[in-house]
Amino acid sequence: MSDPDGVEVLGPAEAGFDEILTDQALAFVAGLQREFGARRVELLEARAERQTRLDEGERPDFLEATRHVRDADWRVAPAPADLRDRRVEITGPTDRKMVINALNSGARCFMADFEDANAPTWSNMVEGQINLADAVRGTVEMTGPDGREYRLADETATLLVRPRGWHLPERHLAVDDRPVSGSLFDFGLAFFHNAREQLERGTGPYVYLPKLESHLEARLWNDVFVWSQERLGIPRGTIRATVLIETILAAFEMDEILYELRDHSSGLNAGRWDYIFSMIKKFRRHPEMVLPDRAQLTMTVPFMRAYTELLVRTCHRRGAHAMGGMAAYIPSRRDPEANALALEKVAEDKVREANAGFDGTWVAHPDLVETAMVEFDRVLGDRPNQVDRQRDDVVVSAEELLDVRVPNGEITEAGLGTNVNVGMRYLASWLSGVGAAAIDNLMEDAATAEISRSQIWQWVANGVTLTTGEIVTAAKAREAIQIEMTHLREQPGEKPFAKRRLEQARTLFEEVALPPDFVEFLTLPAYDVL
Repeated sequence: MSDPDGVEVLGPAEAGFDEILTDQALAFVAGLQREFGARRVELLEARAERQTRLDEGERPDFLEATRHVRDADWRVAPAPADLRDRRVEITGPTDRKMVINALNSGARCFMADFEDANAPTWSNMVEGQINLADAVRGTVEMTGPDGREYRLADETATLLVRPRGWHLPERHLAVDDRPVSGSLFDFGLAFFHNAREQLERGTGPYVYLPKLESHLEARLWNDVFVWSQERLGIPRGTIRATVLIETILAAFEMDEILYELRDHSSGLNAGRWDYIFSMIKKFRRHPEMVLPDRAQLTMTVPFMRAYTELLVRTCHRRGAHAMGGMAAYIPSRRDPEANALALEKVAEDKVREANAGFDGTWVAHPDLVETAMVEFDRVLGDRPNQVDRQRDDVVVSAEELLDVRVPNGEITEAGLGTNVNVGMRYLASWLSGVGAAAIDNLMEDAATAEISRSQIWQWVANGVTLTTGEIVTAAKAREAIQIEMTHLREQPGEKPFAKRRLEQARTLFEEVALPPDFVEFLTLPAYDVL
């Protein structure tokens, strides 16, 4: 296979890759990169400049320059038929078994994740595209090591795809001697191969957009969509995007983000774990913004409640879906008592979301679909959504979005140990090529690992005091790392591949949790050693 001019595939060729990495598909991705790559770099530079201002004391606020957008009366395009009812969506990586099980799970939608639930090995990225193409055509199937066969049911979930965020590159494909944007690689291949087929089958190319920090980044995506549709001769507005509001800066621009994507928008999602990470990251040098143990950062603390309430109000005012957060629990069939307690907590979370006006929610495991569905059925009944429920009672100020007070919040020795334990175990899994890691009956992904390491950085940088009276120093953190490493080496049942990567994970964890300067995303240095 010869590559188009200026395009070089640097990853190894494996079985079936030539079906995805065709000259035409690579030329399409290269066209995206050449058209939009420079703007992407400018927007990433703008992020860095904004962070400098935040470090110097600037506080985010609603933009005066776009007040006219917030005050005007406009709505996004009506949802296509198969995105009107999204009461339960399941998410997960794009490996073949997950794709089949998720599409068969009974959820209304499946978000196939090339980002936080996926370790971006070359084989993962291209095989994921193969699996999507087969899923769209109804031909995806497999036989497991135990001889069990997996194939699609007659009725399946609506497929959505989450490409990587703007900050991530794809180093295995070079365009004009530069790595292509991971976002454009993932979106471009999925759109090129599947958009027409999806339309012929009565659905469409639906996406989730992660990690946006401004409406200008949404504008870039909208321009990508317009260009892509024109290039393939597909009507404008065919692509539908749901934006994850998972950064504090995006929370101040929800109206503007919907407006930029209004012909292509299908709503916003409350990406809770990345949102907490963003709060830590953006205000990492401010002692008054230090957050307590991760376990205490529930959806009912002031800043989390304010942002989710505002999200529902904003979406419904604009005729868009408001999607709730992730239930990450992994049911255990070996411990019925613990399982029942966990499912009760999942149900409570979904009751809160449905009653708050959300139109749907996320789960990480097929066994949670029914629990979530029951609670949304209770509120929605036969209605596909509750977009008509206008939350005019909600008024959220900038101060409320930044109110990080947590009643009875504490920073504990156990919280420090949990951050170290989860962070290192997740990185060991990620470095082994598994981006959705089952750890202590929770589905951990890159977002929760980011919380773990960024909290430690924040605690050390601000010299916080544990409930024991000890100050969290770099030395104290390294002591906790050594303690957890000892436990993990001796822990029975830890997956062998993760144990093999444990020493490498420890080194990487220290590099992203304890450097003098904060590392913006742990996946960037991790990608260098993947």
